[in-house]
Amino acid sequence: MSLKFLSTLVALGAALMPALGFAQGTESQIDSGNTAWMLTATALVLLMNIPGLALFYGGLVRRTNLVNTLAQCFVITSLVTFIWIIAGYSIRFYGGSEGIVPGYLGTMDRFLLQGMGLTTAHALAPTIPEAVFMMYQMTFAIITPALIVGAIVERIKFSSMLVFMGAWSLLVYAPVAHMVWGGGVLGVQGVLDYAGGTVVHVNAGIAALVMCLMLGKRQGWKPEGEGFEPGNISLAIIGAAL
Repeated sequence: MSLKFLSTLVALGAALMPALGFAQGTESQIDSGNTAWMLTATALVLLMNIPGLALFYGGLVRRTNLVNTLAQCFVITSLVTFIWIIAGYSIRFYGGSEGIVPGYLGTMDRFLLQGMGLTTAHALAPTIPEAVFMMYQMTFAIITPALIVGAIVERIKFSSMLVFMGAWSLLVYAPVAHMVWGGGVLGVQGVLDYAGGTVVHVNAGIAALVMCLMLGKRQGWKPEGEGFEPGNISLAIIGAAL
C-alpha cells in the first residue's frame, strides 16, 4: 500500500467530516483528528482481509481452488457486514453486564443501527462518531472468521462454510467480544485485550482447531503421490505484505 494512497484517504476523510457534521463540537465532543485516524485505521484493517488475507490464502492453495478461496474471504466480508448491521454491533457493545444473556450478550438497543446519528458517540470512543466506531469494530468482526478459512480451505463445501461462519459470528464471536470489550463478565474483572489477542486470534485459532478435528484428514492427500504445493507463491507474498 503506497503512502500516496494513505495520504489521499486521510485527506478525503478530513474533507468530508465537516460536511457530515462530524466536527461540529457537539455534546459528544467529536474530534476531527481522531476521526480521521480512525477512518484510516478502519480502511487498513479491512485491507488486511480483502485483498490481503484473500490473496495470502489464495496463493497457498492449489491452483484449482484459487478462485474458491478468494470468494470465501470476499463473501465472509459481505455476510458478516449484514449480521453486524442487523444485530451484531448491538449485542456486542451495548448492555454491559446486562442484556439478552447478562454478562455474555448485550442488548438490542442498536438493532439495525437505530438511534445512531452523525453526532452520537459510544462510551468506549467518546471523541469519534459512533458510526466510525461501529465500522472500525466491524472490520475485526469480519477478519476473525476469515482467519479460520486458512484451516478449512479445500476441505469444506462453500455453502457449509457460509452457514458455519454466520452461526459462529453470532454464537461464538459475539459473546466473547461482549465479555471482553463490551463490558461483560471478563471486562469487569479487569481483562484487557487492546490488540485482539483474545477476541480475534485465540478465538479464531480455537475455532480453526475444532473445525480441523471435525472435518478430519484431508481427502486425496498422498505423501508418496500428488502433493498440495501452493499454486501461486507470488500472490501469497503480496497478500502477506498487505
